[in-house]
Amino acid sequence: MEFGWKVHGDGRSPAPGEVVGPRERLSWPRTVGLGAQHVIAMFGATFVFPLVMGLDPNLAVMMSGVATILFLLIVQGRVPSYLGTSASFAGAALAIRAGVDDARTDAWVTGAILIAGVVLAAAGLAIHFLGPRIIHRVFPPPVTGAVVMLIGFGLAFVVADTYWPQDPWVALLTMLFVFVIMVAFRGFIGRISVLLGLVFGFVLSWVLDRFGQVTSVLPGANLRDASGAPCAVEGPYCVATAFPHDRVDLSAVGEAPWFGLPDMHAPDFKLSAVLLVLPAVIALIAENTGHVKAVGEMTGEDVDPLIGRAIFADGAATVVATSVGGSPTTTYAENIGVMAATRVYSTAAYYVAALIAILFGLCPKFGALVAATPGGVLGGVTVILYGMIGLLGAKIWVESRVNFSDPVNMVPIGAGIILAIGPVVHPVGDDFTLEGIALGTIVVLAGYHLLRFIAARTGGHEVSYGEIGFERITLEEETGGKAGEDPKGGPA
Repeated sequence: MEFGWKVHGDGRSPAPGEVVGPRERLSWPRTVGLGAQHVIAMFGATFVFPLVMGLDPNLAVMMSGVATILFLLIVQGRVPSYLGTSASFAGAALAIRAGVDDARTDAWVTGAILIAGVVLAAAGLAIHFLGPRIIHRVFPPPVTGAVVMLIGFGLAFVVADTYWPQDPWVALLTMLFVFVIMVAFRGFIGRISVLLGLVFGFVLSWVLDRFGQVTSVLPGANLRDASGAPCAVEGPYCVATAFPHDRVDLSAVGEAPWFGLPDMHAPDFKLSAVLLVLPAVIALIAENTGHVKAVGEMTGEDVDPLIGRAIFADGAATVVATSVGGSPTTTYAENIGVMAATRVYSTAAYYVAALIAILFGLCPKFGALVAATPGGVLGGVTVILYGMIGLLGAKIWVESRVNFSDPVNMVPIGAGIILAIGPVVHPVGDDFTLEGIALGTIVVLAGYHLLRFIAARTGGHEVSYGEIGFERITLEEETGGKAGEDPKGGPA
């Protein structure tokens, strides 16, 4: 990778019909401005999802900058992308923390995600040497879309059980605010609607505190046993109970220093935790592939040979980030949208954005402010984010024209999504269970390939007839002739 960029044109803006390529740049002041814009674009999700997963948002922001630099070096500057916090692991992180939420679970979460990063990197290497077609054989569009959908919709219980009940009216008003901003403002303001929603909800919560406290349950607070007596460790017989409290607590902000390293911790490894996070690897492979293809279309360069390298880079970046207690990473569509709007694909802007993010991460006071975000505000934002993640799966189906009249597609996908949304818990042994997203992913992947194998051997397929169920129709019955022939008896 050469750290040298050719100045595009006059260095002010791309000429009509032209773009600033990955190895070009505008003047440095404009490049710095574009870098700051990329930081703002990624900022909302990059610090929201660490909060959701119970990890340090300050460290996540700082390590996103490190991860982006590592990614750009590995892809040799040919795929301009920013690596922010991945949402795909949120459900698994919450499942790992179920019943226990302390320093041990922090280490289990980051340790499990580190292993997932290793698997993702290995998959990237396999794709690089075997070719991108291997992705479509193992994870065809029906499976990929389903996994992405169940990762999003499988988080519905987090909104319903954890965030929304903390302050329902603030959650509702925050959600409506994001709705309006996202649609009413199509440009830059619309792209940071989630970040603006967090600011709106934060300010609204602070104002409401001036008129009185809210009574609700906060995770890990006001713990009581069955008799109502205080208890120390949250678990099946020691649960958080409702109590009056301020929506916004800024005491930690005042105590935090302006400069310093964020809190770090070493990962720890637990097999059950690792199994919970592995389904997210499928979503990250699909996500990275789509983003690389999108960048290729916008820049006019053939970057398909770099798909494996990009997936490997994302896995390596996740390993680096989680090795110090940071959050998982992935390429961000938000920043691809910024490139599409500005027609500037310069990697120089991404290096600037990465350095800005690292500097943000070195301000603990900023991290404490982010961590003070009220639960009701997160409820209003995450209900949108999780829903949008889920619908990205449907988008994959639509774009690939997946045929849902074929039960090979419909049956395992429908079952897997319900298992994830439940979330359904399936005991495997005395000390291990499969549940929610992990269970749904296994059912979708294994079920699809099993039914496809059976359908190929039986020579027929099934179609849905609505509420009356499924009816077996062989190719011969459907065409009125022999299988492989048209109704008139000729070759199909």
